[in-house]
Amino acid sequence: MASSSVSFAKPAFLSSSSSSQLNSKSSVLSFIHNTSASSIPITSLKLPRHSRRFSLLINNVLKTLDPSQSSVLTPNVDLELTSLGTKPTILVSEKLGDSGLQVLREFGHVECAYNLSPEELCSKIASFDALIVRSGTKVTRQVFEAAKGKLKVVGRAGVGIDNVDLQAATEFGCLVVNAPTANTIAAAEHGIALIAAMARNVAQADASMKAGKWERSKYVGVSLVGKTIAIMGFGKVGSEVARRAKGLGMNVIAHDPYAPADRARAVGVDLVSFEQAISTADFISLHMPLTPTTNKIFNDHTFSNMKKGVRIINVARGGVIDEDALVRALDSGIVAQAALDVFTEEPPSPGSKLVQHANVTVTPHLGASTKEAQEGVAIEIAEAVLGALKGELSATAVNAPMVAPEVMSELAPFVELAEKLGRLAVQLVSGGSGIKSVKVVYRSARDPDDLDTRLLRAMITKGIIEPISDSIINLVNADFIAKQKGLRISEERVVVNSSPELPVDSIQVLISNVESKFASAVSENGVISIEGKVKSGVPHLIKVGSFDVDVSLEGNLILCRQVDQPGMIGQVGNILGNENVNVNFMSVGRTSRGRKAIMAIGVDEEPNTETLNKIGSVPAVEEFVFLNL
Repeated sequence: MASSSVSFAKPAFLSSSSSSQLNSKSSVLSFIHNTSASSIPITSLKLPRHSRRFSLLINNVLKTLDPSQSSVLTPNVDLELTSLGTKPTILVSEKLGDSGLQVLREFGHVECAYNLSPEELCSKIASFDALIVRSGTKVTRQVFEAAKGKLKVVGRAGVGIDNVDLQAATEFGCLVVNAPTANTIAAAEHGIALIAAMARNVAQADASMKAGKWERSKYVGVSLVGKTIAIMGFGKVGSEVARRAKGLGMNVIAHDPYAPADRARAVGVDLVSFEQAISTADFISLHMPLTPTTNKIFNDHTFSNMKKGVRIINVARGGVIDEDALVRALDSGIVAQAALDVFTEEPPSPGSKLVQHANVTVTPHLGASTKEAQEGVAIEIAEAVLGALKGELSATAVNAPMVAPEVMSELAPFVELAEKLGRLAVQLVSGGSGIKSVKVVYRSARDPDDLDTRLLRAMITKGIIEPISDSIINLVNADFIAKQKGLRISEERVVVNSSPELPVDSIQVLISNVESKFASAVSENGVISIEGKVKSGVPHLIKVGSFDVDVSLEGNLILCRQVDQPGMIGQVGNILGNENVNVNFMSVGRTSRGRKAIMAIGVDEEPNTETLNKIGSVPAVEEFVFLNL
């Protein structure tokens, strides 16, 4: 399939005088191989003119700002969107604590619109950068489709995220964050309160007295001391319930396929199998998320394997229990009592047999309903959402790789290098059947197992795909978009003798089975190869094909292959100077004296077509290419 040559499309903030089309020597690859083995024609490139510094790492990682509306910020300048001419818009669809709303309003435009129907939410969402929900709003695929790429982050004010379509969020590059810590203690305390209230029939006795009765013998309870409680899900809330149950003199066991045994032992808890937990416990407290695996995991079969007279507590998610099966287990006596704060459908129907059952204690999803927790959740989710809008990869992100803050900080300069290498590599490709395979080689003094490359891989993917497609790539959706387009990115880690204080010594990007518009970028083994490293915090290109160069990746880049002879730097420099194109860096790499050489020239402005043609007309220049960073 023939490829189409295209011109560089200029960002809106560049002058029209520099937007002329380039000749065929500088045309840009206009397709990338997709899953249908066809090529995707691209009509324009969206390449930012200025090199973004580390304070805009956010834009590289999460794509939360439009680079065409941003200015170059220094690392010491706080990100104030008002200085860029716009504030983010934030929709709050369920009640949020005043303290959280105050945090949000200091940063963006906030609209509180409660009790929206699905249709109303879809009609509004395209105007907002962020959406904050609790458990009542369903953020479906239709919501993300209706957002048309505007929605950058969804914040769930609480722990569970089963009301958010994570797959759709990931596909649309929308970060999802939650607030898992602020209500941990409140939920654990409510769990303990339900255990004690159920064991001592507090709710039933209270109702009896208010009905004018005095039924001491009817409401004889059971003691907690010495009883075995199984914590099903040993996460934040589950582990806090375990601590408190230990304080009540209970024997605590737990089941969680992902919990570290040493963490459980530190609390004095034994991790056991699911079957052992449900068959030996006197009390079973549920603290697991609602997933396809856990949906109705407590059903007729599960209840039949429990100790007769067991007591069930659920302050997690209603859907983990088959409610009809629980009613049957209560009626048969297998389950003596249940204490429930959550339900499959909230609120439950007025005639719910489960809610009305005499041996069931119920509360209307009050797990996080303390004043302290509500304010804490509001602040936590507000800060997480604003952090995402500022580009900080939140530790509470649930659909992005968990990159530790210290790793993020350490990799910051290499993130910019990775994206720019991707952008350079794709502009060196010409013709053929499209990019199908990219190999990335990380050279480092560290053990390969100690190098987390997920962030760097995402940025290389971003650099390769964004300039030649309409996809917006970020850490959330990089792997998904690459797979969707049939682009296979493999990685190799090579140990070298360099400083172990640096996470990466150099990054090499190789594209195979394609033609290059700059033949010198093709290495001896027939693949396009470029390599870069960070020097003094600035990304540098250090190798093109088999040629060593050393040029700062700031501004734009001209690569020339020339005959190695005196005066070449002066000739090309004069051409650029006469056209008021400032040269910020120049480097020459050669194979041997008097043979072939590559001149790499960093320029602040984009030369017009006439200037580039003058460079190409220099007799000793055999080929050249202009690369827009």
